[in-house]
Amino acid sequence: MAADSSLLQIGVVGFGHLGQYLVEQILKDGPALGLTLGFVWNRNSDKLSGFVPSELILGELSSFVERRCDVIVEVCHPQIVKEFGLQFLSQSHFMVGSPSALADPDLNQKLRQAAQQYGRTLYVPSGALWGGQDIQRLNDSGMLKALFIRMSKHPSCFRLAGDVLTDWTEGEGRRVLFRGSVAELCPLAPNNVNTMAAAAVAAGTLGFTAVQGEIVSDTALRDYHVVEVEVTGPDGFSVHTVRRNPAKLGAVTGSATYNSFWNSLLICKGHGGRVYLC
Repeated sequence: MAADSSLLQIGVVGFGHLGQYLVEQILKDGPALGLTLGFVWNRNSDKLSGFVPSELILGELSSFVERRCDVIVEVCHPQIVKEFGLQFLSQSHFMVGSPSALADPDLNQKLRQAAQQYGRTLYVPSGALWGGQDIQRLNDSGMLKALFIRMSKHPSCFRLAGDVLTDWTEGEGRRVLFRGSVAELCPLAPNNVNTMAAAAVAAGTLGFTAVQGEIVSDTALRDYHVVEVEVTGPDGFSVHTVRRNPAKLGAVTGSATYNSFWNSLLICKGHGGRVYLC
């Protein structure tokens, strides 16, 4: 059956917890909201059987062009952004669910240039970032002076490169794992700091190198993640927000972030050759 041309065709790349949630939402509520599912790809395609209609399963990601999607949503790993981001933008608007990939300045610049060249939009979902639009407005007005984000989670919720947190023990309490630029932090914790990466995109004049971040392991945080944002402007202006995001032990993504991603997807109507925090 031919797709309704009036609906926005969405391709979903990745079928982890977030990818599953988005696919379920599109299949259930998408048509009434102007969306339809164009394809789903997962590195292990067997995981899609029984959950995704067979005609919507994409075997090879390189064949995404054949599906003619309006928006492609990546929700798997920064490496996919690196390998396919430019190709996606040549054909569709592109939502980067792993914006930690944008910490690579060369890739960041190339993706922005591709968005302009092809008249596409590079969407960066706010995710767990509270006040992203306000940060962006302060940045655009030239009044943003500094930005700091702290993310605190139970150690089981971190997916870190190397052996930074392999020695944790239950009951050890609070441990600062890293404090420094978001540019340095993204390669260390690419799956955990997408909120910080979104903040760095919003704070474009500061960028990944000047926006500061801290990740904290805390065994007391068994039921939620904590995201603190400190914004500094001129003449003593400052804002400090604290967001407690319910999350199960071992969960990389807090439960409230799922709905945030879905709401971001609902506004993907195309903004023409730009980077758009949504």
